[in-house]
Amino acid sequence: MSHMHADYAPAAPPAPLPRPGLTLSCVVPAYNEEANLAAFVQALAQAAGALTPHFEILIVNDGSRDGTHEVAMGLLADLPVRYLALSRNFGKESALSAGIDHARGNAVLLIDADFQHPLEMLPAMHELWLLGYDMVYGVIADRTAESGAKRLGTSLFYRLLNSGNRVKVPPHAGDFRWMDRRVADALKALPEHHRFMKGLYAWVGFKTAALPFVPQDRAGGASSFNLRRLGSLALLGLTSFTTMPLRVWSVVGSLVAAGALAYGAWITLETLLFGADLDGWPTLAAGIMLFSGVQLMSIGVLGEYIGRIYDEVKRRPSYLVARDDDHSPLQGAPHERG
Repeated sequence: MSHMHADYAPAAPPAPLPRPGLTLSCVVPAYNEEANLAAFVQALAQAAGALTPHFEILIVNDGSRDGTHEVAMGLLADLPVRYLALSRNFGKESALSAGIDHARGNAVLLIDADFQHPLEMLPAMHELWLLGYDMVYGVIADRTAESGAKRLGTSLFYRLLNSGNRVKVPPHAGDFRWMDRRVADALKALPEHHRFMKGLYAWVGFKTAALPFVPQDRAGGASSFNLRRLGSLALLGLTSFTTMPLRVWSVVGSLVAAGALAYGAWITLETLLFGADLDGWPTLAAGIMLFSGVQLMSIGVLGEYIGRIYDEVKRRPSYLVARDDDHSPLQGAPHERG
């Protein structure tokens, strides 16, 4: 068990389960991956084929604007591929959900198409699954290649997300993971529209183990996760899995109110002792601006949560499938539970 990450893995492995023969569904979300997709899927097919002859590769095209569609269609004839084309770009969280919903193996692998998730880790994930772990996920062991601002923002995000939250989301863990059919079915059963997958993985529980890895360089193309998308994902995570922002502004409001009462008491006492004084208009104006700003910011935080509620009650699906080309050998196969 030398692969296991000490910070996240259980103290002792669970009792081995009588796993059925492996039928593996590999979910590959793809957004503008024309440069990587063909080579990656071929490499993934070799890696999965070394574990079992019964596997499928689900390519989920998340509204790509390049030649991803044409590349994926060219793979159908020679490889065990099922191709799902979403009707537009719904985001990676929705693309992952689509892949999980349509996966038919008794184990499901989530992996990116840019070669940053090392295929060499698949045998170790398979081994831990056979030992009884229901979910095995990759943990980024080294972030030195990232900018200092991104590392600081990531650290702050996970501190806020896990502060006061019963369900702890492992820091530095991403979507690279191997899941038993029971975990996939549990994720499918969750009805929410705004799906922060890293939080949902932690929420469903089950026996988990972590494997450290260092992300490799992208083989081609550029990452679609810019600062705006990362900020949007962080906001989704915070409003989906913690009420800490609401509590923070409750504390801020209480402190401001206490300060205002103390200042009011001081003005009253000063007036009684030394008489009225007409000075202090700049202080009054600054105080009004401060309180107005605090109120608007707190209303904004509250609005984010109300906006999430508004979207959820409409019950729109997380994604729409525009095309489903099924060349998988697992088509029609029943789900085998571990």
